[in-house]
Amino acid sequence: MAKILIPTPLRPYTDKQDAVDASGATVGELLADLTRRHAGLKPHLYNEQGKLRSFVNVYVNDEDIRYLQKEQTPVTADDTVSIIPSVAGGAPTVTDVVSGVSRTLPELTNDEIKRYSRHLIMPEVGVEGQRKLKAAKVLCIGAGGLGSPVAMYLTAAGVGTLGIVDFDVVDFSNLQRQILHGTPDVGRSKLASAKDRLQALNPNVDVVTHETAISSENALKLFEPYDVIVDGTDNFPTRYLVNDASVLTGKPNAYGSIFRFEGQASVFGTKDGPCYRCLYPEPPPPGLVPSCAEGGVLGVLPGIIGVIQATETIKLILGVGEPLIGRFLIVDALRMRFRELKLRKDPDCPVCGTHPTVTQLIDYEQFCGVRPAAPEPITVNSATEITSVELKQRLDRGDKLKIVDVREPNEYQINRIPGSELIPLGDVPKRVNELNPDDEIVVHCKTGGRSAKAADFLRSVGFKRVLNLKGGILDWIDKVDPTQPKY
Repeated sequence: MAKILIPTPLRPYTDKQDAVDASGATVGELLADLTRRHAGLKPHLYNEQGKLRSFVNVYVNDEDIRYLQKEQTPVTADDTVSIIPSVAGGAPTVTDVVSGVSRTLPELTNDEIKRYSRHLIMPEVGVEGQRKLKAAKVLCIGAGGLGSPVAMYLTAAGVGTLGIVDFDVVDFSNLQRQILHGTPDVGRSKLASAKDRLQALNPNVDVVTHETAISSENALKLFEPYDVIVDGTDNFPTRYLVNDASVLTGKPNAYGSIFRFEGQASVFGTKDGPCYRCLYPEPPPPGLVPSCAEGGVLGVLPGIIGVIQATETIKLILGVGEPLIGRFLIVDALRMRFRELKLRKDPDCPVCGTHPTVTQLIDYEQFCGVRPAAPEPITVNSATEITSVELKQRLDRGDKLKIVDVREPNEYQINRIPGSELIPLGDVPKRVNELNPDDEIVVHCKTGGRSAKAADFLRSVGFKRVLNLKGGILDWIDKVDPTQPKY
């Protein structure tokens, strides 16, 4: 038996276990035994053709099996197998280190010498290093959970120009983790709130705001003036866009991502290092990987990962230490464990490889399956969905409906549709016998993503009358029962 470490997004399918023992002499045999024991994992690890999905990486100890013998890699009882799914000396001038272009370093004022005195007495920084920071230009994509600590620490450290890209407004649900913003900022532009906070922190820093959605049309132009890009995004299309634009413009990408108690960090897009596509050549299908809005995130976790991103950015600017190039850092805040895996530059990578095929930015929503390649016909009154208003009307008429809530128990405690039965998504396959195939079933979750998976599963095992509640319980509260709290 060998131990397989299960990441947080996949634990609902292993009875919430973070480590599972499996039998087999090779990685392939181990994974086959794992999916036999926990059938709900199979569609997350394998595609319809039975091949391991390209957005799921498997490591034996700290080696990626793609660079060993792939699924034929032998394993022993002493090995640890990790499943990693996809959840961004010095030189005399800052850009000699970052982009190879010489730039005159600015002098420090007396006030700046006092402000940065703890930096100046460090031999790794000193006066010259602080001048590099003052000359540097960093672009942060997002002013949310990751962008908040990144922006605050880079501003405090004295990075001369800090650009921020965002187009959202501050919401109450942001305040648990997005420390750039406060209660009085709810409803304000995040950029306006961020600029006020950062200029109060350090008026010497030029905070440049870009109130726009980053896209294939504007990314290269946005990146051009900056030395380092910090990826604070929260969706796959933008993440691949940031990666590709970083590689095409030659800008290092300080990457971070978060989910529940787990975070990831690395540095992508340097000349000799890997990029995000070397790690994950393709994105997961839409809805397969839950978002933080669906799965939640520990409020302090983006602080941990964001500080790591800020640290890596400063190291790149100074040209000191060992950046996370070719290294993938995994943080488990629940156990406070840090693991490091090796990454290699893929010579066949379509963006940073020897013969790249992606030489300009593409349609990333289509690439990630968010938008279909061709328009699909719109089905009116689809037989697979029901709206909140329609559900309320049918309940008022006395129609016999079985309402199944596939959220987690802690979510069920916040709000619920009267008469609903709780069966968390990960438990649906093993509790399916509790449901009557002859009943008309309405499944729901928070916004509709998890319940769509549950509905698809129920149909696949013979249930004919299954409807997914469009927009989930949040839409129910908006349209039917506004007395209930939202989260």
